[in-house]
Amino acid sequence: MKKQLNICVKINAVIIIFLAFYIFIIPGLTMMYDLHDPGLYGTSTPRFVFRWHKSLSGKYEKWAKERVSKGIAANLTTQNISGTEWPVFGSVFYLWATESLQAAYDDNPKLSKVAPKEYASGAIEAAAALVADPNHANWVKLHWGDKYLETENLFYRMLLISGLTSYQKLTENKKNEDLLRWQVESLAKEFDESPYGVIDDYPGQCYPVDIVPAIAAIKRADSVLGTDHSDFVKRAVRGFEDTRLDDNTGLPGYIVSSRTGQALESARGVGISFMLIWAPEIWPETASDWYNKYEKQFWMRNRWIAGFREFPRNFDVGRFFFADVDAGPVIRGFGAGASAFAIGATRAMGRLDHAYPLAAEAVALSWPLPNGTLLIPRMLSNMSDAPYLGESAMVFSLSRKAVTDNIVTAKGKVPWIVYIEIIVFLSIGTYVVKATLYKIKTGERLSDKYIIQFPMIQIAIWSFLIIFSVIIMIGINIPMGIVFMLLAQLVPFPIKNKMFKIKSD
Repeated sequence: MKKQLNICVKINAVIIIFLAFYIFIIPGLTMMYDLHDPGLYGTSTPRFVFRWHKSLSGKYEKWAKERVSKGIAANLTTQNISGTEWPVFGSVFYLWATESLQAAYDDNPKLSKVAPKEYASGAIEAAAALVADPNHANWVKLHWGDKYLETENLFYRMLLISGLTSYQKLTENKKNEDLLRWQVESLAKEFDESPYGVIDDYPGQCYPVDIVPAIAAIKRADSVLGTDHSDFVKRAVRGFEDTRLDDNTGLPGYIVSSRTGQALESARGVGISFMLIWAPEIWPETASDWYNKYEKQFWMRNRWIAGFREFPRNFDVGRFFFADVDAGPVIRGFGAGASAFAIGATRAMGRLDHAYPLAAEAVALSWPLPNGTLLIPRMLSNMSDAPYLGESAMVFSLSRKAVTDNIVTAKGKVPWIVYIEIIVFLSIGTYVVKATLYKIKTGERLSDKYIIQFPMIQIAIWSFLIIFSVIIMIGINIPMGIVFMLLAQLVPFPIKNKMFKIKSD
């Protein structure tokens, strides 16, 4: 029986060593490698973003198809914000990122062995189908009624226009062109007819963070529709003038009244970062002015960390940590959402001095597993309704390219947190491997100091956990399978041998 128990212990040791490499050592080495990608601190697209995107594409296709076919979205309420908004938002992030990566590939085919629109063709179709799926519009139907595509409803219509435009660019398939044209023309007309150039996302709720990408989406649709909205774009800047600006920062307020044109809430980092991804495409001078003010009042940098605040410097947050559905975690003022979207904003603005440290932090904090999963972005997503939002947003932000000739090429310094995380990963992984090998060498768990009670039952439990974990990893998902593998490490469970203690005495 001791021989069988010894086999269990040795297999457990192999599993622990495997997990040490899988969870810590390989991710640590991957981070080190990716941090030397020239695209990370230059104007080109980093090569590893193609790797991330390719890994994500197969999973996204499977998830999106299954979600649409089951009609899950039709049963969600308006109170479930992440469950209703994030699946569509994540799919548009994915399509935006795919479009950008395809453009980068067209400029330099050496960046990927296969064109993104080819290896991701299934995911492109699945993501576009989810964006256009009527069930995934159910939450806005509850807000706006049957005429949800005819009046206001800005956030959803912005996503619809953006997703369908990227889809048509990537596939040249015009099956959604009539819907796209209708939405572009009707939304542009509605902006022009609005008293202050702003439109509600939800009844009584107007967020300028969605207006800038909506105007950019209308302009970008010109490339597939053959239309020209350049004059409209010039007029649309009125939505970001006068009382629509926050008096404290001179930046667009986070919330504005569409009825009075008055800013109701001060500027927030997550909103300005996202607007600055698109503003350079439509209003270069305005975007430059916004960025200068944003840098002055929101940028934070010390030797440990770099990023953008969620609120201005003189705004008293009053808490070490808080989080909301828009900003994500906010720690000592640093905003996770503000800094994540700022990667795309700084790259679009040509501010490589800020883009590099932000991107380096994102690479380190992404926790890239060998199977292509970005563990932290996955954990920060809605695991049930939008599991790939975080990863899609990461690929989206890192695939942005400068849309200005005024590029600041100074290479910003990498914050110490990046090096510390790599050291921690490699140290933990190495320690676990060495400690496991030492225990096997000394045979501590099966020595006379311990007794294994009910060995046959324990071996049966161990076998079940191992087999079950493998089935879960292959058939459902790897993280859940790893959990059962870790549970198997508890078996065989030894207890202290009291007789050994007596003999020793």
